[in-house]
Amino acid sequence: MRAVIPAAGFGTRFLPATKAIPKEMLPVCGKPAIQWVVEEAWDAGIREVVFVVSRGKACLEDHFCPSPELEGFLRERGKLDLVERLRAIPPVRVISVRQHLPLGLGHAVWCAREAVGGEPFCVLLPDDLVCADSRPCIGQLLEVYRREGLPVVALRRVPRQETRLYGVVEAEPLGGGLHRIRSVVEKPSPEEAPSELAIVGRYVLIPRVFEVLERTPPSGGEIQLTDALRELASDPGLLGYEFQGERYDVGHPLGFMEANLLFTLRDPELGAEARRILRRIS
Repeated sequence: MRAVIPAAGFGTRFLPATKAIPKEMLPVCGKPAIQWVVEEAWDAGIREVVFVVSRGKACLEDHFCPSPELEGFLRERGKLDLVERLRAIPPVRVISVRQHLPLGLGHAVWCAREAVGGEPFCVLLPDDLVCADSRPCIGQLLEVYRREGLPVVALRRVPRQETRLYGVVEAEPLGGGLHRIRSVVEKPSPEEAPSELAIVGRYVLIPRVFEVLERTPPSGGEIQLTDALRELASDPGLLGYEFQGERYDVGHPLGFMEANLLFTLRDPELGAEARRILRRIS
C-alpha cells in the first residue's frame, strides 16, 4: 500500500522561515517534520510514498535519497554516530507529483491518482504528528481497514468550541473506539457541530475517492476532501477510529513549539538536559 503525503502548501504561518525552506523540513527534535511522518508510515509497513508538492520542494525527495558522499565525508572524520543518523532515515521509494494550483486538500489527493493506481492507499498530513507508544496511528487504521474492508479515518475528541477548526463527523458508535460515519461537516460552528469527534490527518481510502473528487465542485475556492468523504459514507460506507496516541499540530507555530518541547523531553539523549534548562528558566 502506498502513502500519499500532501506537501504543496506555502507554509505562510512560518514566514519568513519558509520563504526558501519547505515547512515540512523544519526540524522537530532534530529531524524534519516530514521524516517523522514517513517513519510512521514505514513502521506500519508502507514502503512507497507519494509526495504531492509545489515548485521549490524537491528537497523533500532529496532528503530520502542515499547520500554516499556525505556518509563518506563523515566516516573519514570518524563521525560514525552521524552516519547512523543518516542511515536511520527510512529508505522509502518516493514518487513526487505536482499540484500546480492551491486548490485544497481534495485536489491534492486527486493529483496523486495516477501514482496510486487502482489500489487502496493511505493519506498522512504532514502538519499532524502523532506520537503513539505501541502501534503507529496509520497502522491502527490499516488494522481496521483490513478487518472491516471499508475506508477509515482517524478521529479524536475535541472541545466543542474548537469544532470550527476541523471536519466533524456524525457517527454511530460500534464499540472499541470504532464508529460508523453517517456524515461529515467541514469546520462547523460549535452550535452546528453534529458531535465532538473531529477528523485528524490520517486516512485509509479506496480508489473510488478519485472518481468522487473528479466531480466535486470547489467550495470557497477549494475542493474539499470532506465532501468526498461524505459521499463515501453513503456508498460503500466510511468508518472512523479513535486512535491511541497524542496528536500535535506542527502546522501552527504554537503546536510546532509544543511538539519540539515534548519530543525533546522524551528523547533519551536530550531529555535530561532539556529538563534542566526548563527548570532554570521557569
